[in-house]
Amino acid sequence: MADVMLEAARRDAAACLALINIPDIHDSMVGFHAQQVVEKSIKAALFKHGVMVPKTHNIALLLDTLPQAGIAAPPHADVLDMLNPYAVAARYGALDVGPLDRAITAKWLAAVLAWAASLCAA
Repeated sequence: MADVMLEAARRDAAACLALINIPDIHDSMVGFHAQQVVEKSIKAALFKHGVMVPKTHNIALLLDTLPQAGIAAPPHADVLDMLNPYAVAARYGALDVGPLDRAITAKWLAAVLAWAASLCAA
């Protein structure tokens, strides 16, 4: 299951990185895929370590689960939960979270994916 989740994160990353370069694409769409990359990457790491993954889109909750499993936090863990609103509320127009820094988001995604891939390869 870890490999399936990691591949899903990679697919979301590819979509996000493609959308990042299109100015007319709303930040909510870019943010949604970014949030999915982080969520699925964390879940992949948890699955790899045999942890029952909670049914949630909440990055903060998933990050809180990592120490209990003996897993070091991913890079940028202190800011990743800023993507939480993009999981549902912003995507459906229920919340305007303001502009998304696309360049920084791309760096976060690369770092989190590399972290998850290294954990899943072990």
